[in-house]
Amino acid sequence: MFIRSKRLFLRPGWPEDWTELYTAINDEGVVRNLASAPWPYTMEDAMAFARRPQERMLPHFFVTLPSGSGAKLIGSVGLGAHDGEIELGYWIARSHWGQGYATEAASAVLQLAEVLGHRRVAAGHFADNPASGRVLVKSGFKRTGGQSLRYSLGRGGEMASIGYVVQLGVACECDDDGYMRAA
Repeated sequence: MFIRSKRLFLRPGWPEDWTELYTAINDEGVVRNLASAPWPYTMEDAMAFARRPQERMLPHFFVTLPSGSGAKLIGSVGLGAHDGEIELGYWIARSHWGQGYATEAASAVLQLAEVLGHRRVAAGHFADNPASGRVLVKSGFKRTGGQSLRYSLGRGGEMASIGYVVQLGVACECDDDGYMRAA
């Protein structure tokens, strides 16, 4: 499965992508904001991630910038399962932060999630990473009002995490502060 957005090409990973992946993610400032990536991030970690099989209902993609000579890998985005919910996860290499790529990639995957029949997608970010919260809001997520502890493999411990959710294919009611109303 492939997705073409306005500026990005989202594609599955292939085993030979591991070196480009390793170069893009091997940054403690990136990894510490992820729940399931270890730090230090090793070549073996990159090889394993690049070989991950696709699941039809939970696809994941490498985020690439198309160019005349191919496409440069700048991150990853995808759906996964966490605590019984469908969850969106993503990261973008530091050299590409602040350019809207995370929002564009997340929005593209949410469109696919709706086509796949998902009606609710959760996401979250560590409390000390508010930029990720801005990405989620721009992608259509609303804060649940919840904050919980989530284990970060890269940090080696539990960290405060702020929860978000997006309802796909249905109108979402929110209060004046942008929090979802309880049904």
